[in-house]
Amino acid sequence: MNNILIIDDDWELCALIKRSVLSENIEADCCNAGTVGLQKIKEKKFQLIILDVMMPGMDGFETLEQIRKESNIPILMFTSKNDNASKVRGLRAGADDYLTKPFEMDELIARIVSLIRRYTRFNQEDEALQEIEFDGLKIDLDNRSVTTRMGTFELPPKEFDLLLLCAKNQGKILTKQRIYEEVWGEEYFYDDSNIMAIISRLRKKIEENSASPKYIQTIKGIGYRFNKEV
Repeated sequence: MNNILIIDDDWELCALIKRSVLSENIEADCCNAGTVGLQKIKEKKFQLIILDVMMPGMDGFETLEQIRKESNIPILMFTSKNDNASKVRGLRAGADDYLTKPFEMDELIARIVSLIRRYTRFNQEDEALQEIEFDGLKIDLDNRSVTTRMGTFELPPKEFDLLLLCAKNQGKILTKQRIYEEVWGEEYFYDDSNIMAIISRLRKKIEENSASPKYIQTIKGIGYRFNKEV
């Protein structure tokens, strides 16, 4: 059974989510503070964290930053309606997805299942393929890590999945719609902020000069392509 952690000071919402995910064979632990959530992550293995932006004391952004120092576990953030700044800030800081309050429970469950599935999908499909190497870049499928001239490090789920998708389709132009539907596992609604945030984070980690990328190239107005020359 998969386990998720909900960090939100709305106890009624936490209880509702906890009851709802049981239908997907998912158990949920709940806590109402970032500090408590960080301690729970040290004590138990989770497949996903749901994190609210607005909390007393340590807010969602601070909690996210602390989690990312230790773990690449998928993180879904709750933001307020029309708060685009929080969405972008969370994605750039390492969140994998976001959902605005109020939301439909069916949509939340779909996103939870999708994130957990994506977290393990590439490992399951590519058991025979352990590494992909390019000029100055090595992708380790088993450890979900990359090696560049700057060293070896793990990537958060969405960053790794997007990089792997592009690398497996080297030289092919991938539309934003295909990237979103492949990596997020849901229908594309012309919201490019998720993709752009992930690409930006990836480039800062794997490119020697993120302003002039060697690996992931932008095809203006269409999408992205992994450089066929590397």
